[in-house]
Parts: sequence; structure tokens; C-alpha cells
Amino acid sequence: MKAQLDELLALPRDEQGPVFREPWQAHAFALAVRLSEAGCFTWAEWAATLSDEIKAAQQRGDPDLGDTYYEHWLAALERLCVGKGLLDIADMLRRKEEWRRAYLNTPHGKPIELSAGQRR
Repeated sequence: MKAQLDELLALPRDEQGPVFREPWQAHAFALAVRLSEAGCFTWAEWAATLSDEIKAAQQRGDPDLGDTYYEHWLAALERLCVGKGLLDIADMLRRKEEWRRAYLNTPHGKPIELSAGQRR
């Protein structure tokens, strides 16, 4: 897997490996690695999809300063999961909206939690 990770040259890293500015970035990273290891998609499929997402973002005007890298990572992960039938796009969009509402209704400094009615 290290050789595969080394193929992702744009991956923000330091001497010890990948670096993450936010916890969600580490979660998205780990999920992509784990799903690939589980055979849900090949690492070549992953790299190609991520590359496509980065190119598309650049065409939309992303200045590619490194601060949006994991947004592209997440978009690639979502695209692959939907494309492979691992999740339904309507369910994904509904869940994102639930989290957005929870975020907007959570006081600053408090953990974001979904209400019992929103949890699966």
C-alpha cells in the first residue's frame, strides 16, 4: 500500500506521511484506503478518479493551492461509491443535508450531533 500512496504525489505530507488539517480529511483518506483494500475498487481506479476530480476542479478555476485537495478526495470517493453501487446518491445527499442542518444548529465549540430522528 505504501507504494500506492506514493503514487499520489499531490498528497499533502510531511516527513512522517500524510497530513490532515481537519479530522474529516483523515476519515476520508482512511475510508478510501480501506475500501480499496476490501476490493470495492482498485487503487488504479481510485487514482484515475481522483485525478479526474482534480482536473475538473482546475477547469472550474480551482487555483490548486493544496487547501482543496481533500475536497477533491471526497468528491472522488463519493463518485466511486455511487458508481460501484456502494451507496445510493439520494441517500448520500439526504445524509449530507442532515449533517448540514445539525452543523447550523450546533452552538460554536459544541460537538455536532444528529438528533435521534436523523440517525440511522
